[in-house]
Amino acid sequence: METNVKSESSTSSEDPNPCPICLGPIVQDSYLDKCYHKFCYDCIVQWTKVVARKHSSLVSSVKCPLCKMQTESFSIIYGYDGTHFLRHYISQNSGDRFLFSKAHKYRLQCYYTESGILNDIFNVSRYWKSHKYLQSNQWLQGWLRREVQALMQEEDVEIIVHHIVGVVGSFLRRNEQMRRVEKPEAKQEEFKALVSDAARPFLMARTDRFVNEMELFLASGLNIEAFDAVYMQRLGWNSPRVTIESPERGSSGQTSVIVPYLHIFDEDSDGTD
Repeated sequence: METNVKSESSTSSEDPNPCPICLGPIVQDSYLDKCYHKFCYDCIVQWTKVVARKHSSLVSSVKCPLCKMQTESFSIIYGYDGTHFLRHYISQNSGDRFLFSKAHKYRLQCYYTESGILNDIFNVSRYWKSHKYLQSNQWLQGWLRREVQALMQEEDVEIIVHHIVGVVGSFLRRNEQMRRVEKPEAKQEEFKALVSDAARPFLMARTDRFVNEMELFLASGLNIEAFDAVYMQRLGWNSPRVTIESPERGSSGQTSVIVPYLHIFDEDSDGTD
């Protein structure tokens, strides 16, 4: 039940600790009822909805995205005015199943193919050694949105995308003046670790492949349409098996790439790569 209080929003502008989800100043202080970690109200509500939609049945509790506390929280405390507070129960979350587009199906299909299939086309190592990682990518947010939607089979993933983009932005700002301080390999490892930590609570078993795909997209320097065109040309669109030439073996050598038919999994199935 909700306790009657004012429904005013309070912005924690003087709080030096940002919201762990959006990485911005906390808007309307909100807390999970077990660990009492603080978030923006809209951020934590949206996050619990995303988690709830991964299950086929209604869930009544979630683990904190920050501390992964074993004791799960059943509600979000917000609107505290010193005397009263409001409570949002996790069981209130609901949402419709996301309908896949052809582009989403294609991207999910990519995750069931051999990893590194485009490494001979896009030089990831050179991307880091030439410091191109310091350049912002105007297509990254759109690519991330489609990628996360495909992997989670959810439409509303803005909080997750915003979180990952924020992590990448923080990484770039920290390294703008430090390009010659650390080796490119160290920067690459740091970047992949940060993105993995941001994505793993949502993508779970597919996180490592997701990070590799993201790194490949950034290293390509292409927009989404051009990147897709190269990927589809290499794999063969809607084909269960396509034979391509292997540059390492010369023009006479060939290798077979298996592209499985797409099956959409139930929401409560984690699946493995």
